[in-house]
Formats: sequence, C-alpha cells, structure tokens
Amino acid sequence: MAGQSPDEVREAVRVGYAAAAVKVTRSGAACCGPDSDDGSCCGSQTADIEEGFGAGLYAADEREALPAEAVAASLGCGNPLAVAELREGERVLDLGSGGGIDVLLSARRVGPGGKAYGLDMTDEMLTLALANAKKADATNVEFLKGTIESVPLPASTIDVVISNCVINLSVDKPAVFAEMFRVLVPGGRIGISDVVAEDRLTPAQRAERGDYVGCIAGALSFAEYRQGLEAAGFTAVEVTPTHQVADGMHSAIIRASKPEADGAPSGVVQPQLLAEAVPDGTSSCC
Repeated sequence: MAGQSPDEVREAVRVGYAAAAVKVTRSGAACCGPDSDDGSCCGSQTADIEEGFGAGLYAADEREALPAEAVAASLGCGNPLAVAELREGERVLDLGSGGGIDVLLSARRVGPGGKAYGLDMTDEMLTLALANAKKADATNVEFLKGTIESVPLPASTIDVVISNCVINLSVDKPAVFAEMFRVLVPGGRIGISDVVAEDRLTPAQRAERGDYVGCIAGALSFAEYRQGLEAAGFTAVEVTPTHQVADGMHSAIIRASKPEADGAPSGVVQPQLLAEAVPDGTSSCC
C-alpha cells in the first residue's frame, strides 16, 4: 500500500474485514491460515481450525463454548486472554473486536459483576458480533462502533485492555497507545497479541513481507513497540515473541501497566460514567 494516504489505508482495512465478516455470515468460512486467498484478512479463508492462526490459538473447550460463527470469525495472531489474567468483576475493552470471540470469552471470565466491551469500526463485524452475543446469551457485553485511535469511552473506566492482531493495522499507533492509557484506571493493564517486526527490519522491508491488511506492513518493531508504550506513560512493558509469522516477523504478547495514582485505589470504575459514555445510536448492546 505504498503511496496511499492514512485514510486510504484505513478504508482498505475496513473493506477487507467487512468482506471477511460477510463471508462468515454467508458460509461460516474463517480466516485461520497463513495464506490469504484474497488479501481480505490475516489468514486463509477456510473453516478448518489451523494451529498457529485464528481459532487454532484457543483451547478446544473455549471454542466449543461459543457460537460457531464467533470461532469462524477469529482472525487473530494470538490469544490475549491467555496473558490478560482477567478477574471476576473487571471491565474489559477489546480493541478491534471483530466477530466477538475475545469479548465473549472475556465476559465469561469476568462474570455477571463485570463487563466486556468490544470496539470495531466495521458495521459488518459489529452485526456479526451482536448475533454471536445473542446466540451465546451474553448479557454483560456491549459492542461500540468507532476507531481504536478514538475510543468512545471516558477516561479511567476500564480495568484491562485487550486486542488481538489489530494495533498493527492502525495508521496512528501513538494515538492508540494514548487512548489505551486514557481509558484505563490507575493500576490498569494491557494484555494484547500483535504482529511485531525484528528491529533489523526497516518499514520497507516489512512491507515486502506482506501488506497492511494482511497484518504485516504496518507492524512496529520490538523497540518501537516498547518506546511507543513508554512514551504514552505505560510501565513494566514486556514484548515477548511467541511464533514466527513471516521472515523476521513474529506474533508477540505485549503486557504493560498504567501506574497507580497517588492515593487512588486501583480498579475502581464509575459505572455511571460508562452509562453516559456513548451518545444514543453509537453503541450496540445485547
């Protein structure tokens, strides 16, 4: 996507993932493999569970507890729930929630006293996620329409931010890091999966290995990821590779924390702020 403007890149991403959602809705096909047949998402258009991609990164009992369409729409490069250590009663935000697999699994872990929010910019994915939430009888979830660079929630209202192979798609990653920091309560944390490049690779070399929509060209390096999170104010930053997805490109788990505010208790969320967070018509909840 060399030479394209940020708006053009974002639109290409939206179109690609809209197509993936429509395909799942129509046929139950998934994006779970290393080779995309049409460039519409990370992985191939196949309903099979393939190790190392998409639904193959989740335990069988997790997959079996969800609607088939939620599993089929899993497009990620990792399993952020494996590192987020969610607790009862917490409020979780999934950036780029797609078909809702991580939101639904998060909702089960935080229980009825907690809540899981999913944020996505693609109408087709939001429609699919709402349908999956209804099939799963999930009552403590809410899906919001918006971009991960401008989260439609107030500051200090989320305990944990998760994301699965989405931040690499952003055209403004400093804004994403700043928004994660803003919405987290003092002492809050992130537990995300993403594609990360070895420090030796230039942006041009990353683009040679795959396009933006395929989760490769927009990836940060390990050093850039750490520096970006630290610049946003995060501490205890860890970027740990898990498996290689292309030459010099790795799926990685990223952990970091928002420092405790002096005299402020950790994990205290004001529910009334969340209720007032989004104007009418911009949120969808089941």
